[in-house]
Amino acid sequence: MAEIPVDFVVEIGGENGDGKGTVVAHDESKASERTLGISEEDATSGSSGSLDRNMPGQESQSMEKTIEDHSGPTPSQPPRIEKSPNQSRIRLAKKFLDEKIPLKKKLKWLKRFATIQDDGTVKFDVPVDIRHQSLDFGTGVVYDGDIDKETAEPEDALLLPPLQIVMLIVGTRGDVQPFVAIGKRLQADGHRVRLATHANFKEFVLSAGLEFFPLGGDPKVLAAYMVKNKGFLPSGPSEIHIQRNQIKEIIFSLLPACVDPDPDTKVSFKADAIIANPPAYGHTHVAEALRVPLHIMFTMPWTPTSEFPHPLSRVKQPVGYRLSYQIVDALIWLGIRDMINEFRKKKLRLRPVTYLSGSYSSPPHVPYAYIWSPHLVPKPKDWGPNIDVVGFCFLDLASNYVPPDSLVQWLKNGEAPIYIGFGSLPVEEPERMTQIIVQALEITGQRGIINKGWGGLGNLAEPKDFVYLLDNCPHDWLFIQCAAVVHHGGAGTTAAGLKAACPTTIVPFFGDQPFWGDQVHARGVGPVPIPVDEFSLEKLVDAIRFMLDPKVKQQALELAKAMENEDGVAGAVQAFYKHFPRKSLELEPVKPHPRTLFSFRQCFGCSRY
Repeated sequence: MAEIPVDFVVEIGGENGDGKGTVVAHDESKASERTLGISEEDATSGSSGSLDRNMPGQESQSMEKTIEDHSGPTPSQPPRIEKSPNQSRIRLAKKFLDEKIPLKKKLKWLKRFATIQDDGTVKFDVPVDIRHQSLDFGTGVVYDGDIDKETAEPEDALLLPPLQIVMLIVGTRGDVQPFVAIGKRLQADGHRVRLATHANFKEFVLSAGLEFFPLGGDPKVLAAYMVKNKGFLPSGPSEIHIQRNQIKEIIFSLLPACVDPDPDTKVSFKADAIIANPPAYGHTHVAEALRVPLHIMFTMPWTPTSEFPHPLSRVKQPVGYRLSYQIVDALIWLGIRDMINEFRKKKLRLRPVTYLSGSYSSPPHVPYAYIWSPHLVPKPKDWGPNIDVVGFCFLDLASNYVPPDSLVQWLKNGEAPIYIGFGSLPVEEPERMTQIIVQALEITGQRGIINKGWGGLGNLAEPKDFVYLLDNCPHDWLFIQCAAVVHHGGAGTTAAGLKAACPTTIVPFFGDQPFWGDQVHARGVGPVPIPVDEFSLEKLVDAIRFMLDPKVKQQALELAKAMENEDGVAGAVQAFYKHFPRKSLELEPVKPHPRTLFSFRQCFGCSRY
């Protein structure tokens, strides 16, 4: 699971095929309903480095004047040929994809057809009833060469001198676990590795032999928020503040994680390199301040591509795939810009971000390593050589696991069971969901293991001999005992099920989980995903029967065989070595830049900073 800081959902294409969609985003700096708009001439004119310094009132007056000036022709002015709404939107969509145009201008174009409502959400229409060529003007470069060879034993992937490496990882246990495996491999190569993540995982990290440093934020609170609000939409103003407070705690804990002594041993630490996942939010800014290399590693796609949409979007047509990354990127920035700039000014002593770069998320030269199997999702052809798909990263927990005798005996007493569990995600109606699971097992004649997790599943009125209730168990030990698995679709859990050759049903809650559900179904190893809000007895029964089909099992065996020789941990470490700038070893990290007097409020006057 990956927590996202802004409350939004992106829908391009719409449910009814009407060619329109909706983007809903939270921008806490706006409280009342108003329509934000600028003329297309304003949006597309001027130099790329110009700054918008208008205050809210000035913006409204400017808009009124634009409308008045264009109300009709004058004697000295020829009749104006009006563009259709779709033509205007297509033109803006093209420019939104142009990576050379600053984010400031893109945000202005976003407001061209955006409405901010009373609840602090933004509605945005995107037309997609257009030919793909309309949006194709060079943004999706296809790279020549064998993509697989990019990560296969490059000559420059040599072991580096001992480094102090900090890993800034935000998320649930499923997000943290791959980095424990990567950290152990880096440590075995002689580097000092500090894994900075939520305090909940301190014992998990320390037990793996890695150094731990606490980041802000509580993954239970973050997960509960995402589930309660269906991933993005706030259920009330109080929910927004809870999420923003969590994010601010995370952001402001990043610098200490890179430079403070070990909290327990007091041994000094100064990061020579940073590895981070995108939900760390401020990782690029800390790397900039400390002048150390940054390598981003993640379990879900975050780099624009024309081959599939951003996992946090709802895009039906391929024409909108690449655009969805630009929109999600801009909306995330809208949700965290004030906190990031406060962090830059107060803690990092850096200038605020001024929209002069093309993307909020990271500079274009920063390398990415994606932690999934290329046999499940191949590397897109429009991703360049600084992006690697390294394979799933597995942490060996089975070898040290001692299962309870009751579980071992229960497994021996019958056929291989079906696993059902949703990990660290809270379930809103655990009793109802438990009842559905038990009934589905009865109808299909299957045995089942129910993982209680954080959701509180498994409260039975009376014990069932075909059901085993489990508190916690390593997936790499358990899944090889199972006939099939049903889970939320986190990247780590999905990987464990596929590696064990288990047909898989994904019940996505939010975030990237629908994306993995779609990929599993497309590969033929599972049914169509069942969104948690649509979880029903009928759908679960159909899903179990689908997974029990011998053809599906054969597909799962073939995929597991293809993944058998992958080593995502080695691939991630190798990618880190390959992209590490050798010249940086000659430079000592320096103190952050002196604070300047530049005010970010001046360049975006209608927002609060």
